[in-house]
Amino acid sequence: MFALLIQEHSEHAPEHGAAEKFDAGKTLIEHVANSPIDHPLIHLPTIAGIDLSVTKHVFMLWLVAVFVFVVVTATVRAYLRQERLVPSGLMNVIEFVVEYIRDGIARPNVGKKWVHAYTPLLLTFFVFIFCANVIGLIPVFDVLGLLNHYVFQPDEHSFLGSVVHGGTTATANFNVTAALATITFFAIIIAGSRAHGFVQHWINLVPHGLPKAIYVILIPIEIMSMFVKPFALTMRLAANMTGGHIAILAILSFVFVFAEMFSRAIAGIGVGLAVSVPMAVGISALEIIVVLVQAYVFTLLTAVFIGMAIHVHH
Repeated sequence: MFALLIQEHSEHAPEHGAAEKFDAGKTLIEHVANSPIDHPLIHLPTIAGIDLSVTKHVFMLWLVAVFVFVVVTATVRAYLRQERLVPSGLMNVIEFVVEYIRDGIARPNVGKKWVHAYTPLLLTFFVFIFCANVIGLIPVFDVLGLLNHYVFQPDEHSFLGSVVHGGTTATANFNVTAALATITFFAIIIAGSRAHGFVQHWINLVPHGLPKAIYVILIPIEIMSMFVKPFALTMRLAANMTGGHIAILAILSFVFVFAEMFSRAIAGIGVGLAVSVPMAVGISALEIIVVLVQAYVFTLLTAVFIGMAIHVHH
C-alpha cells in the first residue's frame, strides 16, 4: 500500500520535474471507494437506468464467494473420502466454526427448536463476512499495481489497468452491507411468521394489554425499529471496515505531507520511519482483530433479532 502511494504520487508529477501537490483526500477515497465510473473492470450495458458494469467491489464479491465455495467444498470432500472420519487441519477449523455458530450463537438465541433452521444462514453470514474482511487486508492489488506500472504497463482502461482502482474490501461498501442487512430484515419477518403465523407476527410487534392511547405512539416506534435494525447492521460493518483503511492510509500520507511542508524528501522519510510505518503496522494488527469481531457482531445481532421475533415473550 505504501509503495503504491509513492507510485501514484510520482505518476501525477508534471513533465518538468516539479512535484504536483499531494492530495491526501483524493488518494484516500481512491483506495477505499468502489471503482470509478470510468474504470469498471467489465463494461456492461445500462438497463433501466442501472449501470450493470462489473466494478472492483462486485469482482471482490465474486472472488470471496468462489474462494469460500472451493476451499470448503474441497476440504469437506477430502474429509469424507477418509476411511476414518477424524477431522484434521483445515477440517478441524471448519468443524469448530460450525459448532460454535450452532451452539454459541444460534441455539441460545433462536432456541433448540429452530437451531437447525437458522444455523446455515448465520454460518453463511459469518464465513462470508470474515473472508471478505480478511481478503480486504491482503494488498494483492497494491502489488499488482506496482507490477502494472513497472512491468506490464497495459492500457489504463484494460481489465488489468482498471483492477488497481478502488478498494478491495467489499464489506466496506454500504451497498454490500445493506444487501446483507436486507437478508436479515426478511429473515426476521420469516422467522416470526413461521413461529407464530404471518398475522400474529405483526401483532406481536407491540406488547399486549396496554392502554389504547399508548399504541398510537408505540406502533410507529416499533415500525421504525424494524428498519433501524438492518440500518444499524449496515452502518456498523461498513463504517468499521472503511475506518480502519482510511486511518492507515491517512497515517501513511504523512510522508508526502511533511515532505511538501519542508520541501525536503528527508523530512517525509523521517516521519515515515519514526511515525507512519510503526503506527500503520499497529493499526493493521488491530484490523486483524476487527475483521473477526465485525463478522461475529453481525452474525450475533442477526441471531438476536431473529430470536426476538421467535420468542416474543422474552
